[in-house]
This record gives sequence, C-alpha cells and structure tokens, in this order.
Amino acid sequence: MHVHRHILQAEGISKFYQIGSRRIQVLDDVALTVADGEFLVIEGASGSGKSTLLSLLSGLDKPSAGRIRLQGRDITDISEDDLAPIRNAATGFVFQAFHLVPALTALENVMFPAELRGDREAAAKAEALVRRVGLADRADSFPHQLSGGEKQRISLCRALVNDPAILFADEPTGNLDSRNGEAVLDLMLEFQKERRATLVLVTHNRSIADQADRVLVLTDGRLGGERVDAP
Repeated sequence: MHVHRHILQAEGISKFYQIGSRRIQVLDDVALTVADGEFLVIEGASGSGKSTLLSLLSGLDKPSAGRIRLQGRDITDISEDDLAPIRNAATGFVFQAFHLVPALTALENVMFPAELRGDREAAAKAEALVRRVGLADRADSFPHQLSGGEKQRISLCRALVNDPAILFADEPTGNLDSRNGEAVLDLMLEFQKERRATLVLVTHNRSIADQADRVLVLTDGRLGGERVDAP
C-alpha cells in the first residue's frame, strides 16, 4: 500500500469574531488532513465558513484556536514576517474575485510572486505560463482590459508561478460563466496532475466536487460527512 505523506494538517480549528458583546462563531473545532497530491473539495452552503477555513489553512489568516501544520511545520503562531515567505514559496491562491493588481499588466501580475522571491527566471516562467493558458496576446493588457475568464486564467498563472506544493482555490469559477469556469477548472487540474501538486478547492458547485478525490462538507462551521466517490 502506498502511503501518502500529509502536506496539510488542521487540528481543532475554531474561528470567532467578537462584535461588541456578541461572539460570532464561524468555525467550530474543525480537523482535517490533506494528503500530498490530493484534490480535496470543501463543499458547503453560502455562509458555512468555507472561505474562512481556506484562508486559515493557507496561512492568510490565523485561527482563534487550534493548530495548522503545512509540510510538517506548525504555522499557527509564526509571525507574518516569517510566514509570508513560506506561504509565497509553498502555496498558491486563486480567489473568486481575482485580486489582480490594477496598475500591473497581466504579465507583471503573474511575475510578482516570483519577483518577491528574487527569482531571476520570473519573467521567463511568467511568459511560459501566460502562453500556456492561451493569453500571450494579452500579456501587456491591464486587468481592467481583460474579461472575467481571462482575469481568472491570469490569476491562476500567478498562483502557479512559484510552482507551489499546494494550490488553494476559493470558488474559482464563481464569477465565470459555465464555459469559462470549465476551462479554468480544466487548467487547474492539468497543472495539478502534471506537477503532482495538492489542490484544495472551496465550491458549492456539485459538478466540480464530483471530480475531486475527496469531498468534505462544511455545515454551520463544522465538518459533517465526507463523500468519497468510488472509482
């Protein structure tokens, strides 16, 4: 039996916000383990805490309680200064709302994370990715000149430029029509298989969830059942 090592572990993760005298509990004692190379979908209704969970797992935000380990390293308490380079090297993130930098061209947006690492190949890697997703002719365009589908393909390139071990995607097809959504998903899965990367994707789109290795269902901040599709 081939045993995958675990790339990501979350134990007892809770997240709450204090608003005046009210405590809003978004996540309640969530535990999960993600195997290296796995395509995991976290599914749930709007407001179930999916996006919050993803931002905690990826180190973009800190849990109120619990521990998170990325590639065996506990990232729960390390400072933002120490965490940023780890996150930039090991993870990529694709958001529903793209989050491209408006003042940078498509190509510059893709290069940005690689330049932060001082990668001399940043431009070459970015150009290859942009060409790969069919947008070489849009490389010098600014985000406001791109369609939604083009923006999401550029943001996928940006997430992949540092060859991350783990790719996080938050409703990556949420703002796209079904044709563009499928194209973006196909690209993600292609890259994931090629690079043997791990993909953790949040969605409420059942047809995306059906392609995953494993589906975790989040309900009101708690992980409920697990769907594993038989091969």
